[in-house]
Amino acid sequence: MRYLPLTDADRSGMLAAIGASSIDDLFVDVPAEARLPGPVAGLPLHAGEMAVERHMSRLAAMNLSAGSVPFFLGAGAYRHHVPASVDHLIQRGEFLTAYTPYQPEIAQGTLQVLFEFQTQVARLFGTDIANASMYDGSTACWEAILMASRVTRRSRAVLSGGLHPHYAATVRTMARFSGETIDWRVPRLEAAPDDAEVIAAIDGETACVVVQYPDILGRIPDLAAIADAAHAAGALLVAVVTEPVALGLIEAPGHLGADIVVGEGQSLGVGLNFGGPYLGLFGCNEKFVRQMPGRLCGETVDADGRRGFVLTLSTREQHIRREKATSNICTNSGLCALAFSIHMTLLGGEGLARLARINHARARRLAERLAAVPDLSVLNEAWFNEFTVILPKDAREVVRALADRQVLGGVSLGRLYPDAPELDRGLLVAATETCSDEDIEAFASALTGVLA
Repeated sequence: MRYLPLTDADRSGMLAAIGASSIDDLFVDVPAEARLPGPVAGLPLHAGEMAVERHMSRLAAMNLSAGSVPFFLGAGAYRHHVPASVDHLIQRGEFLTAYTPYQPEIAQGTLQVLFEFQTQVARLFGTDIANASMYDGSTACWEAILMASRVTRRSRAVLSGGLHPHYAATVRTMARFSGETIDWRVPRLEAAPDDAEVIAAIDGETACVVVQYPDILGRIPDLAAIADAAHAAGALLVAVVTEPVALGLIEAPGHLGADIVVGEGQSLGVGLNFGGPYLGLFGCNEKFVRQMPGRLCGETVDADGRRGFVLTLSTREQHIRREKATSNICTNSGLCALAFSIHMTLLGGEGLARLARINHARARRLAERLAAVPDLSVLNEAWFNEFTVILPKDAREVVRALADRQVLGGVSLGRLYPDAPELDRGLLVAATETCSDEDIEAFASALTGVLA
């Protein structure tokens, strides 16, 4: 069987049906500078399987894998220990799917898993309800803004400078097509988060305020104060959590006044996975449930009084009239949600709190050691397991030099904010339970050598 079975006549017929003169017409929204004029230079059009395996193995050997060297990267993706039982359980035949069944009530096990996942996320976030997951944290953030616009009938979103720049970029990209006005700024290298600036930006046209907690520099904003200011103006507060382990130690956003809480579930059960697939988390207050995107599994009883589960809410355009849909990207990340739920179940509430305390202790130990490195200063006054240090030179150069010394020593702010030279000397470092004292000492020693 041919991999692409369509003929030239098939393609011409489809293009004619949609009114396009060529396939190139389908890519007009992609900037010309982002498009390749032809095949990638130097890449053969075909090769044997063994040759491809050898070539890919050589390329892979050029990488420093997370588990092979001291690792201090974070910025929205964190290396945590995932128990072997998580991988064992998600590979069972009855679980090995990444999709929600289209006849859900016949798949009671899948619905029960998602119901329990929703319960865990709602308790973690401090919200009334949570959905059966989204694609990832950045798209969940955008969906929250759209939801706030529907609830408030406004179209302006104020984004804290502490919001992850990739999340902000996703929001700005999507807003081009929806018409929302996005107010976002680059963070400043200051110990205090930009709470006052965010509050000052709220006006009568604001649909929501989006605040990351902890923020991209590792600082912990005052959600309660921002929530009060937002609510006084008739706006909603959207809290973004990129490190859910933090909520084992700091207060849940929903308890501090957040109306919608979204986040990335990668830290629990999912692993780094070379950047994906990841897991979007989404919770909100019950009064907004009809505007919530995604799917909601509920508990009920059958005709014989036995406990059962149903798909209570599914607001995707495939299930209801298209103009009534709240989103068209509501397929839940079922397999990743299962991994998250298994890991959370293994930890339990006390285990999550203990894991969070270990993370914080590791980060404190790292900060104390790095503060002793000449010409380096720690920016933060408070943090969870991630903080920012200020270097005497461009952090991008330092990161590359550390990699040459077999240390993955953080994420340079210059890479995250290439158009903000005032952030070039900032280095974002994270320490989790996987960082040993030996790793911390190796990092500090390598950093001392690089800065000498």
